[in-house]
Amino acid sequence: MHKNRVEAGCDEAGRGCLAGPVFAAAVILPEDFSHPVLNDSKKLSEKTRYLLRAVIEAEAVSFGVASAAPDEIDSINILKASILAMHRAIAALKTPPDHLLVDGNRFIPYPGISHTTIVKGDAIYLSVAAASILAKTYRDDYMHTIHREFPQYGWDTNKGYPTVKHREAIRDSGPVIYHRKSFTLLPEQYRLPFG
Repeated sequence: MHKNRVEAGCDEAGRGCLAGPVFAAAVILPEDFSHPVLNDSKKLSEKTRYLLRAVIEAEAVSFGVASAAPDEIDSINILKASILAMHRAIAALKTPPDHLLVDGNRFIPYPGISHTTIVKGDAIYLSVAAASILAKTYRDDYMHTIHREFPQYGWDTNKGYPTVKHREAIRDSGPVIYHRKSFTLLPEQYRLPFG
C-alpha cells in the first residue's frame, strides 16, 4: 500500500468452474481500513463472506463488480475473460484509482492506470481480499439464481465447479446454455450435444 495513492484491489471468482460466468470485483478501501477477519475468500466460511460483504460495501471508498459470460469465456478463453471482467469492474468504480493491485500473475493493462500483479495477493492486501469476497459472493448469488432454472446440476451447492454430482448431471441431462463449451465437461472424450 502506497501513501497518497488511490489503489484498487482486483480479484476474480469462478475461473475453474464448468458453468456460469466468471465474476470480478475492484475495491478501493479507506487508507485506515482494518478488519480482524478479512482474508482470502477461499479461507472464510460462506456466512463470514456475506457478513464481510456488507462491511466492505458500507465502508469502501468505491467498489465495482462485473462478469464475463460463458459464451465470452468460450470465445476468448478463461484467462482473457477473467481480465475482461476485471476491466469491467474497474470501469464501474466511481472513484478512479491511480494504481491497481491485481491478484495473480497475469493481467492486460487497463488504459491509463498502472498495475502490480501479486500471487496470493488476496492474502496480502486487504483491498484484494475485499475484491475476492465481493466477486465470490456475487457469483454465488448468480449461481443460486440459475440453480432454480436447472436444479439437476446442484449449482446451489457446487456453484458450477466440477464435482462428481455436477458431472453426473451433465452425463445424464447434457449441458445447457450456462455450461462452458470450451471446457472438458466430462472426462470421457466424446462430443456432447449443447442445449
